[in-house]
Amino acid sequence: MSAAVTFIRKNVITITGLTILIILAAIGAASGIFSSQERLEQFLAQAGVLAPGIFLLIQIIQVIIPILPGGVTCLIGVVVFGPVWGFVYNYAGLVIGSIISFLLIRKYGRALILKLVSEKNYNKYIGWLEKGKKFQILFAAAIFLPGFPDDVLCMLAGLSGMSFGRFTLIMLLCRPISLIGYSVGFNAFTALF
Repeated sequence: MSAAVTFIRKNVITITGLTILIILAAIGAASGIFSSQERLEQFLAQAGVLAPGIFLLIQIIQVIIPILPGGVTCLIGVVVFGPVWGFVYNYAGLVIGSIISFLLIRKYGRALILKLVSEKNYNKYIGWLEKGKKFQILFAAAIFLPGFPDDVLCMLAGLSGMSFGRFTLIMLLCRPISLIGYSVGFNAFTALF
């Protein structure tokens, strides 16, 4: 197989996958499940045995195409699936989505980021890349702690010199801590009421 055929296949697969994600995001947005926490919870409750797979797909999509804040979908995962399975589904979806996002930006660059996030948000964090090696430390800390715009930072990591292996390691090791914080914090909060 020639290099040209391999190149075309890879690009067709990437573009097809991104197109499918955009279509699914548009369908979800049109149906209102991304505009209301209650609608999303009801939608997942009605999905039955398909709910975990649908939720994983929603988590993956919302990382690549930031529709809802990640904290909101993480809480929905805990509400619908409980603290243990909610954590598992959140973790899997967010890590997979983050890796896909990193790879897409690594391939298509700044132009794709600006199609997925506002220029204001992009400009707010692009300066982190000027920190050189410190970017990796800041990035790991932001992934470790809840409340940072992880989706945007994962995209910026795709523009940085960070290796894919290091990015994946940070995702696998640091992402669980913030998710545990969301799960435990939400359960503690709901136990009060």
